[in-house]
Amino acid sequence: MRGAHPERDLETAVLRERALLFGRRLTVACSGGADSVALVALVSSLSERLELQLRLAYVHHPLRRSAWQDECVVLRIAASFGLPVDTLPIDPDSTDEATLRERRYGALAEHARTWGNDAVVTAHHAQDQSESVLLALFRGAGERGLGGMRVRRTLAEGVDLLRPLLAIDGEALHAYCHARALPYAVDPSNASLDVRRNAVRDALDALRPRFPGLDRAVARAATIAGNASENEEADRGAARRWLSGALARRFGRESSEFERVEALLAAIEGGASGRYALGGGASVLLRDGKPVNE
Repeated sequence: MRGAHPERDLETAVLRERALLFGRRLTVACSGGADSVALVALVSSLSERLELQLRLAYVHHPLRRSAWQDECVVLRIAASFGLPVDTLPIDPDSTDEATLRERRYGALAEHARTWGNDAVVTAHHAQDQSESVLLALFRGAGERGLGGMRVRRTLAEGVDLLRPLLAIDGEALHAYCHARALPYAVDPSNASLDVRRNAVRDALDALRPRFPGLDRAVARAATIAGNASENEEADRGAARRWLSGALARRFGRESSEFERVEALLAAIEGGASGRYALGGGASVLLRDGKPVNE
């Protein structure tokens, strides 16, 4: 995407996600930064072809000194593309990254429900994916965490979270803004290495010249880990359904809730011995992970 027409290249890349986006009513998360401004421009440009209905949402962080300036950028972008926009304030009583992220997604999910939108779309890109995978690695996460961010996941009941730019280079998004003379804000807090994600970003920026394919390699590893996690969950789901059916046949009813079936399945897999209650007076006796006839 470094040719003479970065806007065309990016639009083509987003069109590859047609199945993800087509016919959606979208809450478009826009922070005023280059990535999210590019996202707004892209989905707006493609809205007719993809039959999209769009409404922007700016999450206002009162703790950030630049918040009002960022909001002004978002309002200008919304006006430029003729799109409705809402400001979503969140409580300023915490500076914890995880808490703020949870509140931000909660506000966006509520916005989507309020306006009858079926998805929230964000501007996460390839470099964001690399950062997420490394942060998960440093936390000692398993395959699910190392799978990084998903292009699509459930955010809340009836609301999906979509990331159509996840395979796109962040520099290409900046180039797109420049090519279309789009204004964007620069968050000064991104320079603080006290924030873990910023520290990882700084390290990755230093490594990329020596490892030109770094982000593609991390994305490939995340896809492999994510698929393995999904396959494992699918296999476990099939085993759980089989066990639930066997218990229903044995006791003549749907004998237990999810947690009890899950505990029994774990005991069988672990070769445990003992009696496992299933609720309603029913129980199963295991010896070395095998049911004992009584």
